[in-house]
Amino acid sequence: MSEIAIQVEHMGKQYRIGQKAPYLTFRDAITNTITAPIKRFKEGSRLTDQESKFWALKDVSFDVEKGEVLGIIGRNGAGKSTLLKILSRITDPTEGYAKIYGRVGSLLEVGTGFHPELTGRENIYLSGSILGMKKSEIDNKFDEIVKFAETEKFLDTALKHYSSGMQVRLGFAVAAYLDPEILIIDEVLAVGDAEFQKKCLGKIEDVSKAGRTVLFVSHNMEAIERLCSRVIQLDKGKIVQNSNSVNSVIHNYLYANYEERSFEWINSRNEFNSHWLVPRKFYLSNKNNIKQGIFTNNSEIWINIELEIKELDSALTIGYAIYDESGNLLYWSYHTDVTKNKWPDLKLGMITLRSMIPKRLLNEGIYKIELIGSLHFREWLLQPIINAPSIYLTIQGELSDSPLWMVKRPGILAPVIDWCIIDNDEMGQLDSNIM
Repeated sequence: MSEIAIQVEHMGKQYRIGQKAPYLTFRDAITNTITAPIKRFKEGSRLTDQESKFWALKDVSFDVEKGEVLGIIGRNGAGKSTLLKILSRITDPTEGYAKIYGRVGSLLEVGTGFHPELTGRENIYLSGSILGMKKSEIDNKFDEIVKFAETEKFLDTALKHYSSGMQVRLGFAVAAYLDPEILIIDEVLAVGDAEFQKKCLGKIEDVSKAGRTVLFVSHNMEAIERLCSRVIQLDKGKIVQNSNSVNSVIHNYLYANYEERSFEWINSRNEFNSHWLVPRKFYLSNKNNIKQGIFTNNSEIWINIELEIKELDSALTIGYAIYDESGNLLYWSYHTDVTKNKWPDLKLGMITLRSMIPKRLLNEGIYKIELIGSLHFREWLLQPIINAPSIYLTIQGELSDSPLWMVKRPGILAPVIDWCIIDNDEMGQLDSNIM
């Protein structure tokens, strides 16, 4: 019988939302203390009306076996981070319980578990001591932690002066290298650059192969599929999927209720509003600018981005990311991908950017397309996977003009590529030209 590393039974977490308290002076505090009973009597139930409760988690139950790598997925607000905070003993459940059998190393929000006034070196030793490690044990791991985190030059600098990326690197290194029996990792890895994320995923694989238990929360479905042997999906605080069939869970998560998902996104709630821009519409259309979501492989598929430019910046880049049904990224495309003299001229005010997906490229299937934008190498404005509006595209039919390929082809893409035959004399001529 397998050993249990984590046991969660009927666990729930309730939060109370109320009006934010205003800033009070000392004199205000004294006055309020005297008048509070009178105010409460006069206002009666008005205070209750200002407050509401919601369940971030409700009746969540599952076990995690020792050495298992469990992926946890779900949309923003599904309860993923709340679950990890309870399992990391940062907050207590309102009901139910979680039993943890082993030493836990966790990386949740940037800076969690660190003291901002202490140096990087001091925080490493503090974290180790909290985990119950002796100084000699931390000494043995110290060089590996520093090398992985790439923070050698800043070891004796207070953590409050570290960038968010530096804090994440150090936090992950500490969590992974101080020999936890259970490693808990949240989506905070998205803060790091691509190369560091690759290093982290490799280290998570190493930890799991060493028999450690891993809980991994991510919006990156490629990473979930690569690392996890089982996946749980949370939705509105409840478990809606829990299966060893990782690919099926991911597919159901990405494409459940597809009929409710649109080929057009309209920013009716004024979301994603930044200092530089605010997107207004994001939609698919044919060559005549008629909006639609279903196309053949040989159609002109136009991506349209209507946005308001509030301030110009030479580093401003707008584009899209496209994913297949398994969540695999096919490619990113930006308006700045071509030579600079061909860049569309961004202007203040309302503009519409258009781009056509190449014909005869995509296979049959459903694709998710995200609107992305950034100040190049400086700041994400619309970050893929994390914080970006999305629309959906369906490809059906006309995969080629050949009578041999009338159905969906193997593979992610289905490009139509020209072939030719060169006889031996022509090949010899080519060889002589090269020489």
